Amino acid sequence: MRARYLTADVFTAHRFGGNQLAVFPDARNIEPGLMQNIAREFNYSETTFVLPPDDPSHTAKVRIFTPGGELQFAGHPTVGTAHVLAATGVIPLKGPETRIVFEEGVGPVPVTIRATNGQPEFAQLSAAKLPEVGPPPPSRETLAEMLSLAAGDVLDGATPPESVSCGTPFLFVPLRDRGAVGRARIRGDLWEAALSGYVTNMVFLFAMDPEHAGHHVRARMFAPGIGVTEDPATGSACVALGGYLAARDPRTDGTLRWVVEQGFEMGRPSILEVEADKKAGRTTAARVGGRTVLVCEGAMEL
Repeated sequence: MRARYLTADVFTAHRFGGNQLAVFPDARNIEPGLMQNIAREFNYSETTFVLPPDDPSHTAKVRIFTPGGELQFAGHPTVGTAHVLAATGVIPLKGPETRIVFEEGVGPVPVTIRATNGQPEFAQLSAAKLPEVGPPPPSRETLAEMLSLAAGDVLDGATPPESVSCGTPFLFVPLRDRGAVGRARIRGDLWEAALSGYVTNMVFLFAMDPEHAGHHVRARMFAPGIGVTEDPATGSACVALGGYLAARDPRTDGTLRWVVEQGFEMGRPSILEVEADKKAGRTTAARVGGRTVLVCEGAMEL
């Protein structure tokens, strides 16, 4: 059997930037037990398999695999899969905006696809779950040591390390500047010791010190425990970052926006646009979006 796939670079407008994604647009004949092996063969951060939805009012069911396991929710696979399906006509576009719903492990995930002249340009997901804060993380000194940084590089006080989840938990570690973000290096033994038994072993470093004008955040994400040594663009983390930042923003109402730079240290620059809605001081919605470009198409022998 030959299974068709497409690859795309997500959260970028340029090929060979952003985060790589493999999409199998019709996975009905792929044995579920093979999906993990296929994701490991591509060795991208994620590979997606598109299936018919359980609820006919939804667009599709999407299963998401890293090289190390299946995820219940992830951002760049959701955004990228929406773009691939729209660009290839699987999802008919309905003018400037097309609204769809993917079924993922976390639940229904709404996605808005924006198009110009009948071609998709931008896709934005809405988090199925509002940001939830997790248990207290390891100490600042422990986190700094496992990242090969000085304790003073890790912020505390009003912006401490904290785990937040919109379906997939991440440990957010705020750093003092872009230089500290760039210097971070994983120390595997200390990483395992610090995060073993913690709610997540996926760590998102960030500083409010971007490289480019008009941006707000510089970030990196490490997840060696699921086979992703470093991720060029992490939508599920950025949507949860919106919750982290919104909770600390003095504004009580309206839509807050941030543009995140990620993947620059890897040579795969990625731009993620994050939004959070607040009402009476509470975060009521979180979204992340960006652009995607198709790269190649092929068939895998199974």
